Amino acid sequence: MSESILIVDDEKEIADLIEVYLKNDGYTVYKFYNGADALSCIEETPLDLVILDVMLPDIDGFRICQKIRERFYYPVIMLTAKVEDSDKIMGLTIGADDYITKPFNPLEVVARVKTQLRRYMRYNNSFQKQEDKIHEYDIRGLVINKDNHKCFLFGKELQLTPIEFSILWYLCEHQGMVVSSEELFETVWGEKFYHSNNTVMSHIGRLREKMNEPAKKPKFIKTVWGVGYTIEK
Repeated sequence: MSESILIVDDEKEIADLIEVYLKNDGYTVYKFYNGADALSCIEETPLDLVILDVMLPDIDGFRICQKIRERFYYPVIMLTAKVEDSDKIMGLTIGADDYITKPFNPLEVVARVKTQLRRYMRYNNSFQKQEDKIHEYDIRGLVINKDNHKCFLFGKELQLTPIEFSILWYLCEHQGMVVSSEELFETVWGEKFYHSNNTVMSHIGRLREKMNEPAKKPKFIKTVWGVGYTIEK
């Protein structure tokens, strides 16, 4: 069965172009030019990925992304005509998995879609293969459960992206051990790690922000300089 992808963009030419390229690759595509219709589709239709424009005529893409993350864990790729880092940081913080700036090559969009779907499917499969292992950790008020993919800190739910959840789960699973950036990246992303890659550090930073962790003296995710990260027992 082909994966189902939702495209939301009020620029008809862009939405139509992405649709053509995705359908040529065998994906099932749902397409809307406004946020209200997109939200109805999200509620009623099983989806595997959403391509979401930031600027929409009725509801901005950030709000839609937040709505998605209240219930779903599939990847969200944001589209924007803006280039400010603040917009990208905001999108990633509220749960987006990737960001593409307009104008773009539609082949790049297809490539990003494939990458995100591959990570998402690998992420889900990795949890399904661990049915005989621990399903929940409770570490000094940090509770993370892989069955419902929910995480609470002192009773308050943390809104984590699938990648953030996977990183935190892996660190909890290896509590008391130091996990290198290379091991985290190759486990969570399933790709070869390169020393110049700051992806893990960026995601650890966003995790700490959501946990209200001070960067210099975190209580949970601690940095072991030159080695990696750990959650102490």
